[in-house]
Amino acid sequence: MKKVPLSRVIIMSLVLLASFPSFAAVKKEFNICWTIYAGWMPWSTISNEKIIDKWASKYGIKINIVQLNDYIESINQYTAGQFDGCTMTNMDALTIPAAGGVDSTALITGSYSDGNDGVVLKGVDKKLSDLKGMRVYLPELSVSHYLLVRGLEKAGLQEKDINVVNTSDADLVSAFGTRNVQAVVAWNPQLSAIKMTPQSTEVFSSSQVPGELIDLMVVNTQTLKDNPALGKALTGAWFEMMAKIQDGDHQALSAMAVDSGTDLAGYQAQLKTTHLFWTPAESLAFVSSHELTNTMRRVAQFSFDKGLLGNGAQSADVIGIRFPGNVTVGDADNSKLRFDDSYLKMAAAGQL
Repeated sequence: MKKVPLSRVIIMSLVLLASFPSFAAVKKEFNICWTIYAGWMPWSTISNEKIIDKWASKYGIKINIVQLNDYIESINQYTAGQFDGCTMTNMDALTIPAAGGVDSTALITGSYSDGNDGVVLKGVDKKLSDLKGMRVYLPELSVSHYLLVRGLEKAGLQEKDINVVNTSDADLVSAFGTRNVQAVVAWNPQLSAIKMTPQSTEVFSSSQVPGELIDLMVVNTQTLKDNPALGKALTGAWFEMMAKIQDGDHQALSAMAVDSGTDLAGYQAQLKTTHLFWTPAESLAFVSSHELTNTMRRVAQFSFDKGLLGNGAQSADVIGIRFPGNVTVGDADNSKLRFDDSYLKMAAAGQL
């Protein structure tokens, strides 16, 4: 028998391995991070009640769900590859990982803010138009900034008519308690505390731009492609928890309330201003809608205007955003953010 040289065997093996990159990328353990916000609190209970363990075990994998304290830092760590998935808003998914070149998939579109974000002024019977000439305190270049610009548009004002003061979300409550700060933009739970300030008025909220501030579970696209078990387990666990919440599971809701630093009544109040998609079918309808593509066009334009789409970006279309039905907004050859419907379809059909 003719012997094949060892060097040739090694080369042939490497060629075969390179031909099957997905085989080399298969993983058995994954790390997912989340931060405190009404629409993401279910991930806490999904982890603590071992719901994620059940679903991960079903597909022969392990998923570690980790809470981080700093929202932007959590996205930065995901972008750097330290986590396989992370909770974030639609705008931040575009301007941080996608703009940073990390192809990312919105696996679960869980909810949107329906009053969880708002603009508050000191004084009774204030109006949105009263913002003109004011200093407005908010985390600059965040979804709060986007909400403010949308509010200004509706009031016939422009950003040049006000002065934005960059303020950490952690400092907004104390800042509003000082004499000098007259206007802030915040999200819950800080917004709830600010609105309790006597003689103050919420003049605009996310309920007036429904479906634009979206709460996502974002997963690295290549990781998801190579490991579909991850997508199945996360999606299955999420909608199992949605069913528990919708059924009024007080034990689960109370646990989320404690983890978010409030009581059951306080958390339920936050849920009232969070539009949760209770079923896979509801989420599927939302991600397949023309309204979502229009929203992402608007978000991309705001992000471009603020210089958030990367150095050298020539237009708001520099990054491709893909939607179900082969619809793309922006540069299809540079698609870095995807709204996926495949796992939602499986969940809706009871195939997870």
